[in-house]
Amino acid sequence: MAVSRFNMASNKKSALMKQQMREISKLLAENKEEKARIRAEALIRDDSTLEAYEILQLTCELLFERIKLLSSCKTVPEDLKSSISTLIWASNRVDVKELNEIRKQIRSKFGKAFDSDAYENKDNICNERVVAKLSVQPPSAYLVQTYLETIADQFNVAWSPKNKLKAGELAEPMAAPVGYSVNVAPGTGLVPVNAYPAEEETASDVVSEMGESIGGSPPPSVVAPATVSVASASVASISASASASASAAVASRASAVSGDDEKKYGNDIPFARVIPQPPEEPDIYIPAAPGAEDKKTPSEDFDDLQARFNNLMKK
Repeated sequence: MAVSRFNMASNKKSALMKQQMREISKLLAENKEEKARIRAEALIRDDSTLEAYEILQLTCELLFERIKLLSSCKTVPEDLKSSISTLIWASNRVDVKELNEIRKQIRSKFGKAFDSDAYENKDNICNERVVAKLSVQPPSAYLVQTYLETIADQFNVAWSPKNKLKAGELAEPMAAPVGYSVNVAPGTGLVPVNAYPAEEETASDVVSEMGESIGGSPPPSVVAPATVSVASASVASISASASASASAAVASRASAVSGDDEKKYGNDIPFARVIPQPPEEPDIYIPAAPGAEDKKTPSEDFDDLQARFNNLMKK
C-alpha cells in the first residue's frame, strides 16, 4: 500500500511541477526575476521531495520482499537497519500515511529504543540522501540560478540574470528580495520614468530636472532620498543668496532714515521705519504772460489770473 501511495504522490507532483515550470518561464519573460527565483526555490523543494519518494519507495519494496526474514528475527538485521530507520525517520515528514502504520509494526516488533534512535537519526544511521532531500534548509543560490537558466533555455526565453552571483554567494541561500524587479505604479503606470533618478546622476542634473517638472518641483511621494538631499542643498544655497541680497537692500534703505529716527533708535532702527526718500522733482519753467517781464526763477513765473486778463483787455 505504501508503494502505491508513493506512485500516486509522485505522479501528482510531476504534473504540478510541469505547470510551475511554465509559470516560471512566463515570469522570466516579463522580467519578474525575483518572483521567478522564489518559485524556482519551491520547484527545487518539490523536485527533492520527489527524489526522496523514489528512494523510500525502493525501501518499501525491499522490506516487502524480506518480510519473512523480518518476522523470524528477534533483532533488526544489520543489512536492513539503515533502511528500516530511514522509513521511521521519514514517517512524519512525507504525506504518506502508510509509513506511520509501518512504524507502529516495527516498534511493536523491535522495541521502543530502536524506534527512538531511528526517529532521531542517532549515529547518522538513516539514508543520507533522503535526509538531505527532506531537509528544511533552503537550496543554494547557484542551484536556483541553474534551474532558472535551464527553464529559460527549455522555453526559449531570452533571459540573463540581472545580478551576477559572486564567488562567496554560490553556496549561500538565495538572498531575500529587495523589489528591484517590481514596476513603479504597476496598476496605472502614471509615474514618469525619471521619477527615481539614478544614483550616478550629479546634483546639477537633479536640480535641472526638478526645475523643468510641473509646478517647479516633483511631488514628495516620488522623489528619491538622494534627490531630496541634493535639492535641499540647492535650496539652502539659493536661500543664502536671497538673504544676502535682502540684507543689502535693508542696509541701503536704512541709510535714508531721517535724523530723528536715528537719534531715537540709534543703530537698532526697526524695519517698519525704513522709508525710501522720494526722488527730487526737476524745476519747471513757465513763460510769463505777454507784456510781463521774462523771469527765470520758478517762484516768479506764476502771475495771478486777473493780471493776465487785464493785459488782454488793453490790447
